[in-house]
Amino acid sequence: MNKNRVFLGGTCNETTWRKEIEDNVTGVELFNPVVEDWTAECQAIEIDEKENKCDVHLYVITKEMKGVFSIAEAVDSVHNKDVTTIFQVIPDGFEEFQYRSLSAVVELVRSRGGIAFMDNSLQPTIDILNNSVKHFNEKI
Repeated sequence: MNKNRVFLGGTCNETTWRKEIEDNVTGVELFNPVVEDWTAECQAIEIDEKENKCDVHLYVITKEMKGVFSIAEAVDSVHNKDVTTIFQVIPDGFEEFQYRSLSAVVELVRSRGGIAFMDNSLQPTIDILNNSVKHFNEKI
């Protein structure tokens, strides 16, 4: 497992959060699984990155979310003690019932040892990644 390598999981659907992370995080390698044409080869690369190369799994959930697989991935990730899981929900745009459900997922990820929170700004995640580089060899 590579130290200081972050898997950028979470909402796709033409969101810009990955670009903001890529533009503002330094000192760590980032793996962005989003590609223009998703193939079986792309899926195999993503699985290899998650399971063998990235010691941090970041999942950002936004209102553009269409499915729930990223949430399942985050819950699965937090049970892998070889990685640090960061789960951020950007609550802006979710309906109240969705907000309550996502809040419960945040609490579940936290209760299993992950870093999880709701915030409309990516700055807390950027700060965690930038300020924790020196601690990645341990656990965040």
